[in-house]
Amino acid sequence: MSFLSFNHHKDLPLDKDPGTRFLPWLIAFMVYLAALSVIATSIMQSVSARWERGVNDTLTVQLPPAQSVGEDQERMAQSLKILRNHPAVVLAEPVAKSHVLSLLEPWLGDADTLAQMPVPHLINVSLRREVDMDAEALVVKLDQVAPGATMDDHRIWMDRLIRMSKTLEYGAYLVLSLICLASIGTVFFVTKTGLAIHHDVIEVLHLIGAQDSYIARQFAEHSLHMGLRGGMLGLAVAGPTFGGFAYLYRQVDSALLPQIDITIMQWIAVLALPFISALMGYLTARSAVLRSLKKMV
Repeated sequence: MSFLSFNHHKDLPLDKDPGTRFLPWLIAFMVYLAALSVIATSIMQSVSARWERGVNDTLTVQLPPAQSVGEDQERMAQSLKILRNHPAVVLAEPVAKSHVLSLLEPWLGDADTLAQMPVPHLINVSLRREVDMDAEALVVKLDQVAPGATMDDHRIWMDRLIRMSKTLEYGAYLVLSLICLASIGTVFFVTKTGLAIHHDVIEVLHLIGAQDSYIARQFAEHSLHMGLRGGMLGLAVAGPTFGGFAYLYRQVDSALLPQIDITIMQWIAVLALPFISALMGYLTARSAVLRSLKKMV
């Protein structure tokens, strides 16, 4: 009997193997974790980009409140003059007191209470990238017209936040890589177990003309189906998890957390995970079977 007589029916009862019952559940768990890792990576990328765009080349000058309204106005006018005359400054605009109160309200109470408190005056400053600025010298000048003036360079703490988000992003990539390796290892050992269980049947198939590629295809297609089934299950569980996280995120004050934008390509990457897991299972099983059968000859 030649190899051409073998069709795509299953000569190996792989569905009855003990490992077959657990493989879809293991793959489902792996795909679930992989989906969370992909979304976490996407969120870190979105947050980093938004933070960097939002405060790149900006700083805030803080002027302590004076004893009188007239003195406050004089300090503000002198400070704005110094800032606007600096070659590194593109724009210097005072922040409205109502806006300052709205920023403090979530932390210190309602606006009526805050109105009775001495609230510092803020100036938003935009800088030119191509011009270097001596922040310490500028603060000294501001302190001469507004004693106690301070400067918050957003780039300093923003760099720290971006480094932290990048670290978390790389951590998510590492977790995703470990998940892929664990999935490949799981399919490999399940396939090796199947080869051991069906050793006698495989020898009979060899005797009647079956080639190694035919046997490998049966294991590979079996792993493909298991990977696709488990991947779909894992993705189905990940969906409500994403929805729950999104709901909780929306309950937090929008002023405290940045808006998160996940692109279509990132969602496509998540939806492709079941097919990626199935393809990985197919290739892993096929490679494992072919290598093992060569040693059996």
